[in-house]
Amino acid sequence: MASVNPFNQSDSDEEAERRPSETIDTERSPSNGAPGPPPGNPFAPPADSEPPAPLLVLSNSRTSPSGGEGISVASSTMADARISVDLIAAQLLRDQYILTALELHTELLEAGRELPRLRDYFSNPGNFERQSGTPPSKDQALGPGGPLNRAGSISTLDSLDFARYSDDGNRESDERVAVLEFELRKAKETIQALRANLTQAAESEVPSQERKNFKSNPESQEAIRPLEKRALNFLVNEYLLKNEYKLSAITFSDENDDQDFELWDDVGLNTPKPPDLQQLYRNCGAASPLSRDTVDVAVEVDFGDLPGNCIAQETPKKPDLSQQQQAEVVQELEYQISLLNNEKESLSEQIKKLQSEIQSLKRTVSAPPSTERLSLDLGSENTAAPSSPNTSSDPMPPSDNGQYLDIRGVSAPENDSKPPLTQNTSQTHNEIHNRLNKRPPVQFDQPNRKLTPAFQQALLSFCRMCSDSRLGAEVSRIADSEQSVMLMLGRCLPHIVPNVLLAKREELIPLILCTACLHPEPKERDQLLHILFNLIKRPDDEQRQMILTGCVAFARHVGPTRVEAELLPQCWEQINHKYPERRLLVAEACGALAPYLPKEIRSSLVLSMLQQMLSDDKADMVREAVVKSLAILMGYIDDADKYSQGFELMLLSLGDPSERVVGAVHQVFIPAFAAWTTELCSLHTTLIPSLMARIEKLLMQGEHGLDEHKLHMYLSALQSLIPPLFAVVLQNAPFTSRVKLHGDIPAIEVTRFPRPASPLQDVATIIGSREMLSALLILYDHQLEHEGTTGWESLLWVVNQFLPQLIEIVGRINVTSSTCVHEFSRFFWRLCRTFGKIFTNTKVKPQFQEILRLSEENVDTSAGNDILTKATVPIYATGVLTCYNQEEDRKLLVGFLEDVMTTLSLSHAPLDSLKAAFVELGANPVYHELLLTVLWYGVVHTSALVRCTAARMFELLVKGVNETLVAQRVVPALITLSSDPEISVRISTIPAFGTIMETVTQKELLERVKMQLASFLEDPQYQDQHSLHMEIVRTFGRVGPNAEPRFRDEFVLPHLHKLALANNSQTVESKRIDIATQLFEAYSALSCCFISEEVMVNHFLPGLRCLRADMEQLSPEHEVILSSMVKECEIKVENRAMGDPQGSVSIASSLVGEDAKTKFLSKMGQLTTSGAMLANVFQRKK
Repeated sequence: MASVNPFNQSDSDEEAERRPSETIDTERSPSNGAPGPPPGNPFAPPADSEPPAPLLVLSNSRTSPSGGEGISVASSTMADARISVDLIAAQLLRDQYILTALELHTELLEAGRELPRLRDYFSNPGNFERQSGTPPSKDQALGPGGPLNRAGSISTLDSLDFARYSDDGNRESDERVAVLEFELRKAKETIQALRANLTQAAESEVPSQERKNFKSNPESQEAIRPLEKRALNFLVNEYLLKNEYKLSAITFSDENDDQDFELWDDVGLNTPKPPDLQQLYRNCGAASPLSRDTVDVAVEVDFGDLPGNCIAQETPKKPDLSQQQQAEVVQELEYQISLLNNEKESLSEQIKKLQSEIQSLKRTVSAPPSTERLSLDLGSENTAAPSSPNTSSDPMPPSDNGQYLDIRGVSAPENDSKPPLTQNTSQTHNEIHNRLNKRPPVQFDQPNRKLTPAFQQALLSFCRMCSDSRLGAEVSRIADSEQSVMLMLGRCLPHIVPNVLLAKREELIPLILCTACLHPEPKERDQLLHILFNLIKRPDDEQRQMILTGCVAFARHVGPTRVEAELLPQCWEQINHKYPERRLLVAEACGALAPYLPKEIRSSLVLSMLQQMLSDDKADMVREAVVKSLAILMGYIDDADKYSQGFELMLLSLGDPSERVVGAVHQVFIPAFAAWTTELCSLHTTLIPSLMARIEKLLMQGEHGLDEHKLHMYLSALQSLIPPLFAVVLQNAPFTSRVKLHGDIPAIEVTRFPRPASPLQDVATIIGSREMLSALLILYDHQLEHEGTTGWESLLWVVNQFLPQLIEIVGRINVTSSTCVHEFSRFFWRLCRTFGKIFTNTKVKPQFQEILRLSEENVDTSAGNDILTKATVPIYATGVLTCYNQEEDRKLLVGFLEDVMTTLSLSHAPLDSLKAAFVELGANPVYHELLLTVLWYGVVHTSALVRCTAARMFELLVKGVNETLVAQRVVPALITLSSDPEISVRISTIPAFGTIMETVTQKELLERVKMQLASFLEDPQYQDQHSLHMEIVRTFGRVGPNAEPRFRDEFVLPHLHKLALANNSQTVESKRIDIATQLFEAYSALSCCFISEEVMVNHFLPGLRCLRADMEQLSPEHEVILSSMVKECEIKVENRAMGDPQGSVSIASSLVGEDAKTKFLSKMGQLTTSGAMLANVFQRKK
């Protein structure tokens, strides 16, 4: 609604047409645009009046846009020249003396002489809402008052708080902020009201045809516009209050509760308040001009106060007007004309816009022209609705909601005669029903996509709709006539009545939806849909499903235009609702409504809404629903420019901290996004290379510390892209034209593909059907085995670019990172299983074997085989060689591991790659026998180096193998190695024996291991074996805290005591410090255990004292800690002797609460020796 200037009011041609009989404000002064006297104005001068006196110019500069108001006529009948009050008011307003004008206005009100000019100015908030203070140029369409500079006020001058402009400057900034915030809120409210008024104006615009009918038939009543209605309501209420009709005013106000009768600004924006009803009646009721004597005392108008229009009409008769003044008047008139032309152009553009919107609305809801409309009366079944023939002869385009019941009536053939009012109602209903059944189905925007029906159906299955229950069937079946509505009400009301006040409010959904579909008023439909989305405060899963089912049924019924205009705003309003259940409803609704929206809205508004929720929402379940809705949206977007936005959304959701969100990405979003990129032919040319580039960049940046979380994120995305990549290979194969679905097609083996994470990752769903996939697989295997890959571009890309890049990346990851090894192993396993055995044997394995080059002649003890120390070995063994579990595959895996073990041992290379392979394979019990076979090969190998490697590998395998295999296969092999001629081989078995003591519970096994370790400690041939003693002490410190208590008390602690005592007499200082350091770590680890008093006195304390004696000479910082341990241990023993009921002593517990605890921990932090043994200090026994 355009701002109305009180000094520049002019009725448009349309207003003149709508009010042909009105006589108020129809004449305007060409100089100032102020209201002039109408033809019947009692204050207009008669035709024979005397010529006016010379003009009195008040301004010393050129006249402003309202400069005509600075000119007045002195009455020839007065003795002295007299300046009118209206002229003074005009001069004050023009020169921006607003406060002075306000005081004048207040004094005139108190004197009962209200001046219309001041009243209109101060009642119009548009005069106080201008931002700029720059004087207007001639081409600027500003009001005559000029722009008003911002004061420290709120909106109007009567709200100024002068008390806050005090000398207290500290409050000025805070108060200024508060005022600005209030002005911001005021501006927002003004914008909202402006939009509402424009909408109402557009909705209630009377067509030009009806205006012509009104002109031709003056007796017909024109429909009242919303703004007119609100203005009349305000004036009527004011009249009732002034004349003491208080009860009537209260009743009238209650009946119009949507209007504030105390504030004129609520009527319309920037519209001055008109005179009251009494003045309107006096001015407009008289048909003939009244005499000059009847002057309204309220405004005290006389000859001297007449506006300048009379002067403008008499301008040629003014002989005393100077040439300069005439030039100024002409200049101002030209300025006013330019302003009016600008306003006219602006209003014309606005009228054209409104007319185009009205026409679009007409096309949306109108029926074909060769029909007549019958109004539907849902409240009565006994009256027939009259119809009127449609006089339009222009063909109307078909609407987008063919099944939508026309809210204004139902069509009938134009040549039918008008049915009588007494026509049978049931017959009318039958005709309506028959016509509805003949309507064409609703047409939706179909994306330019090539999704298979099976994939599309699987994608839409994530919309979470339910129609298999009684209520679900009611919601999904929308009524299409009065009879159907009544039937539906009869079915639903018995359920509504007992539950409307309880938690079963979803019973109201069918009623709300049917009413929202059939109601003729947009405002009421909007209110009903608002009720639907706010029906339940925090809807649970079932209730949300019902609401979504209803929304989808509504969308199918009304078409995409009304879905965009009526349903989407409801979603937008609740996007930031405080309850996550409501935001969850919005997220799910965006996905469910995606197929029924215009395609432009899918890729713009809805995509932006979901992107905002994914970035901002803090609830995991909401973000999960957003990801699923985004996936559905990706199935319907056909704008290729949105690819980059979709890729960023994929990365953003993959990095979500919630596992359920990431799971939804892999199950739904990535398959849907991959299907789109497949149609864009960019899956293997853009999407997969982008992820590979990010992995390589991550490896380059992570030379000193790899970000394993990001690596997992990218690699898991690649893994989810394997099924669509294989589908692309099949669909672009040379044999696709030879596919025949006739005849017996063998079923696909159940184990042919890995189990998909969701139906969307099933290759059969992506291809279209299992029959089609089976036929393609037969031709695929035949092509690979017999015809080759010539001309098969997609497969050649996989073989020549994708696989070599992957293998190169694998060689660069850290082999000691079990997480990275596991991730890549799973990726290659899925890749090989998806592409098939023939592809794995002919394309994948040869590339790995070419890099590894395992053969006896490649064993170079000087250079070693560097590639065997990389992660390529465990990933090839666990990711490629384990894909298929037939006999030849197992033999190949065993041979590979044997060759790697032999090569690494003979070349003295690190065993990390072999250990990683054993750990990864050992996690699956299926491979335990196979690994034991490989180790037995090492046990009986001729090289002592290989036998040492085999002995160390047993330590990794023991923890996951069941005790039967340990007894039957592991212990015999270790005992065999423990009697090996080479002492290094025997020493290598000690860690494995210790691990058995830590994990096995069978007494027989424990005794055998105990005897073997005892032979190492007590056999004289080992007394001088320093490396053997080091390995035993290290093993005791590692397994002691978790070993069986009896084994610890009877075997571990006594032998540690002996080793500590023997170390006191060690003459070689380097050996003495090595043993002492290992003993310190072992005693530190065992200090957390509960030790009996006997063992404490006989073995633990003596061993500590011996160790302290060594540390006094070798490492004083260790000696302080040992002294504290010995002291606390002795205190506990003394307390036990004095009657302490505690049955055992714990040094770790005794340290708590004493100053020695602080001393102990501070010294431990200063140690430079390895703290590996301290890692198990506080582990409980398994």
